[in-house]
Formats: sequence, C-alpha cells, structure tokens
Amino acid sequence: MLQSWPEIAPLLVDVAMGRKPADLVIRNGQWVNVYSGEIVANTDVAVAAGRFAYIGPDASHTIGDGTNIVDAAGRYLVPGLCDGHMHVESGLVTVTEFARAVIPHGTTTMFIDPHEIANVLGMAGVKLMNDEAQSLPINIFVQVPSCVPSAPGLENAGATLSADDVRDALSWPNIIGLGEMMNFPGVAANDPKMVAEIAATQAARLTVGGHYASPDLGRAFHAYVAGGPADDHEGTTVDDAIARVRQGMRAMLRLGSAWFDVAAQVKAITERGIDPRNFVLCTDDSHSGTLVDEGHMNRVVRHAIAQGLSPITAIQMATLNTAQHFGLERELGSIAPGRRADLIMTSDLATLPVETVFARGKLLAAKGALVADIPAYDYPASARNTVKLGKGLAAADFDISAVGASEVDVRVIGVVENQAPTRALQHCLPVKDGVVQMDRAVDVCQIALVERHQATGGVVNAFVSGFGYDTDCAMASTVAHDSHHMIVVGTNKADMAQAANRLQEVGGGIVLIAGGRELALVELPVAGLMSDERAEIVAEKANRLVDAMRACGCSLNNAYMQHSLLALVVIPELRISDIGLVDVTRFEKTDVIIR
Repeated sequence: MLQSWPEIAPLLVDVAMGRKPADLVIRNGQWVNVYSGEIVANTDVAVAAGRFAYIGPDASHTIGDGTNIVDAAGRYLVPGLCDGHMHVESGLVTVTEFARAVIPHGTTTMFIDPHEIANVLGMAGVKLMNDEAQSLPINIFVQVPSCVPSAPGLENAGATLSADDVRDALSWPNIIGLGEMMNFPGVAANDPKMVAEIAATQAARLTVGGHYASPDLGRAFHAYVAGGPADDHEGTTVDDAIARVRQGMRAMLRLGSAWFDVAAQVKAITERGIDPRNFVLCTDDSHSGTLVDEGHMNRVVRHAIAQGLSPITAIQMATLNTAQHFGLERELGSIAPGRRADLIMTSDLATLPVETVFARGKLLAAKGALVADIPAYDYPASARNTVKLGKGLAAADFDISAVGASEVDVRVIGVVENQAPTRALQHCLPVKDGVVQMDRAVDVCQIALVERHQATGGVVNAFVSGFGYDTDCAMASTVAHDSHHMIVVGTNKADMAQAANRLQEVGGGIVLIAGGRELALVELPVAGLMSDERAEIVAEKANRLVDAMRACGCSLNNAYMQHSLLALVVIPELRISDIGLVDVTRFEKTDVIIR
C-alpha cells in the first residue's frame, strides 16, 4: 500500500539529498511542468516508495546499486492523465477490466460515480466497486451516488438511496465526494434530501459533483450553483462553459463515445480568452470499443489540442486542474516532489502517443500494451442474475391501443446524434385494428421500457425516431440510464419480444434480433451492466453489435449509447420510464397519444 507523503517525507528528503538511493530514476526527459506551463529540457526524475523525490537537471546522486534506470531519450515526461468524471459501467466492463484497458492510454487517475450499479444493487453495489477500485495499482476514487433514483416520482429503480445512506458512505475510505447531482430542479426547490446530501458532503470537506442539464441559465441555474454543486459536465455550448466558470464552478468538458462537447465549449478559452484554470477534461461515458480502438483521456487531450488549445493547457486540464478540483493537488496531477509517481512518456505532445506508463513508480504499460499483472476481480453471486421480467414477453405486450381511430397524432422521442438531449417530436401515425402502427418511411419505430428489477411484468410503450432502421429488427439493452430497466427499440414486435426474453435468459446485456435471428449479443452478467471478460473481448462483441445495427439501417454514431440514454429522465426533452412517457422540460408524465 502506498504510504502518505508525511509518512514517507524523511525518505524523500534523503533521496533528494543523495543519502539514500532512489527506486527508479528516469533520465534525459523533457519535463512538462503543469505548474509553470514550461517544458524543461534535460530533466531527471527520481522516485522512492511510489512518490517523486527529486526532479532536476541531474539525478545521478540518487542512483544506487538497486536503482532502476530508464533513459527517456529526450521524450516528454507528462503527469499521468486524470478523468474528472466518468462511469465505469458505461465501458460495459468491471473496474478492473476498465483499468486494464485505459492504463496503456496513460490514464492513472479516475473519479468514478457508480450510480449505475447503485440503481440496480443499491449501496451494496457501490461498496463492491469501491472495494475493487482500492485493489488496483492506479488511483480510482469513488463518488457516492446522489440521486438513486435520479428523478423520484418519474421513475422507480432497483434500489433507493436515502440521505442517511449517503452520509454514512461519505466516511468510507477512498470516497472523494458526492456524485453528480442530477436532480437540479430538486436543488433549486430546496428538496430536503438534496439539501441534506450536499450539506453532509460539504461538512466532510469533500467535493459535490454537478449535473445541470438545462439550457436555462436564469434563476434556476443561479439557484443550483448556490445550492453547492462544484462542477458541471452537462454544458454543450461556449456560453454554458463561461456561465459555469463565472459562477465559481469547474466546467467539465466531455468527449465520450457519443458526447462531443469539447469543441464548442473550448472556444471559451481559445476565442473568448477565459482563464483555463477552472476547466477540466473528462469522458463521462466511454464504451469498451472506444477504449480499445481509440483511447481514453489521451483521446480527449488530443482532441482538445486539435481544437486550438496549446498542448500544455490541454494537459493541465487533464491533470493539475482535476487534482486541484478534488483537493488532491498535493497527491497527484503533476510531476513534483511528494506526489504519487504517476507519469507517462511520449515523443510528441500534440498527437500524444503514450509510449510508457508508470503509476506509483511502477512500470504498468509500454509500447501501448499492459505489462503489469493485474488479476481479475471476482464479483459475488449477489451481483448476478438481476434481470427479472416476471414473465415471458409476447408481441402483443408492445401494442399501443387507439380503439376507434384511423390515425392519431403521437409524441415521439427524437434522438440527437452525438448529444445527450433528445427532441420532443410529433407524428401522425396510422391505426389498424385498434393498434397504432409504426411508420418506417418517416423513421418512427417503437420503444418500450420493460421493468426488470421487481418482476412486475410491466411494459411501457412509446415511439422513437432517429435510428433509421429499415428492416424488421429490435435491439434490447439492460443498460438503460439511470434506473437500468430494459429498453427495447424495434420495428417488429415479435423481434422486440424475442430480444427482451433473450436478455432475461442470459442475465442481462445487449442483443440485436432481426427477422427472428440473433445478429449480435453482448452478455453483461454483473448487475446487467458489466462483463467480467477482458475489454478487448467485450469491444469485439460491441463492434459486432454496431455492425449489426448498421446492417439494419442505423447509421448514427455510437447509436448504442443513444439507445442507452432514452430512459434518462433528468435530461430534456422527452424520455421513457417505468411510469410512462416523461416530458423532462416540465418534469411530468405525458401521454403518447396527443388528445
């Protein structure tokens, strides 16, 4: 276990003075100094007991018989990258397998909000992930989920966390703060539970995560900030970013698998001249395919640089700024004495190829591959077999009745490519034998939310547009943010029933059925959210899913991610939940058929 800086300070002093040898010395590097904004050439770094002891022009005095010496050969020495806000479950793998996937990309610190597993297994699920996080060789700090369910009264989850539950968990080791406060209307209305959770977090001197998913920057926004959230990742425009920073929040700019919010918001720095110190880069949601094929925080930093940020500024936004935000500046986020020896070596700052990764002074990855032995983590039986439909579903379970009509006007959830918000659309659909029909010609198919926690047999039906399916097919997923029931989207009701029943059979996951044939399946047996297989295996299955969706006519970028958010009743405009269709602009249930 890594010793604290105060515990190890005498050793660090001795190493810096040359009285004791370093464990590791990296020679001849270019030091990317995130404090001064400089690149300092011809720098040596000495590490002892997992922490930096000396950074300077010549560390030869720290070298002893047992010192491991690494020649940087003029490469850049960059602090290990930090993800300021993310959900491991969105990677479709466990914490261990997520870490194995991202370490070769230079990520050495993550701040995770496990509210996905909390919605299925409650605080027991949070504890499982927190315990797993602490077993790993990188820094994975956990935020206590704040909103389970995310919108009380508009959905029912598999568990409910009270303010007392949150207060108790804030005292656990490795807990860094409160997870994203999604119930922004509750904060603005001084909801007692939201107020109590925020107060308990502040009393513990921890960080309150934010989530203000509304374009309204008027009174409600100002009230939300006054309530206590310290950051926000839900901005999508340059004005969103500036508004948050002006109010003393950290603006978290995200580039996930499907959320492309950096380019617009980074203009606050590159074009409007806003001080970058209060901007943080994050991923929020990245599935395994993105992690394996494109990268993690290195991908975000590269993208930010491509939008016009200087490389050092982008790196600061993924290292020091993040550490300062969570009160961990003296622990990580820089290559400086006393900090955890998390460091990556790269030959180019703009394209950021991650060539070597050290964490806590140990070599974890080289040449893009993991070299450390990180054993699998075994989840208990209580975290499995969580998909309980209560019955086998049939095509008729997806009927929407309109007896006596020949056609009806309906509300339709409109998917917005590469963004989390949806649009509230309307279409006129035909009625046959008292049942409203889908209309593939105008890209309107059916969506259903199937209750999967309490075995009620409940099915809520509505319509969705934007996937572009042009054949008989259906996709079902037990990843359905945030309450994680089951979402089924399809053009054929028999396929929809087959897809739902298949996921009950395998204990959760994602499946695509077309014309009665199973084209792709990603099994997620842990809480119906995660696989305990290696990320590259899950990524291969996920890629087959994407290919199958394309074969059925869906050309949306990362359409699976769009699918998984259709029940997220805290982001406008229109969503589906286990109580019905929800108008998120008014935070109330609404009818599918417009009367």
